[in-house]
Amino acid sequence: MNVDNLESPYNDLVKAAVKVKDKAYCPYSNFHVGAAILTSNDQIFTGVNVENASYGLCVCAERVAIMNAVSQGHKEFKAMAVCCDIKDSFKAPCGACRQVFAEFNLNMDFYMVKPDYTSKKITVGELLPMAFTPASLQEERV
Repeated sequence: MNVDNLESPYNDLVKAAVKVKDKAYCPYSNFHVGAAILTSNDQIFTGVNVENASYGLCVCAERVAIMNAVSQGHKEFKAMAVCCDIKDSFKAPCGACRQVFAEFNLNMDFYMVKPDYTSKKITVGELLPMAFTPASLQEERV
């Protein structure tokens, strides 16, 4: 799917993910990732991956974008777009990011984006089948 085929604000979301990617702090992996999340009232928040010399303290772009939105009072999301430097295939997010998405909306659209702005859309539920969500904590226990 080409970004020009997307309606706004989704095409703005995809463009924001591609554009912010270049701001990533990734001196160890040189793997730039940009993410953009769309709130229920069509605001876009972005994030980039931020690496650390101890590796375990690195933070993914997807989680940075969500934390940016949450820190501004947003907790309802419609879509997310993520772009990395890989040209020839779409890349999905790590497991930790998938779990954070599930906290907010399994039905959220997720756009995997190549640097040339082509994208593939799936849902968070497709990324994380049988997800553990806040509703799981409300289920009957022994």
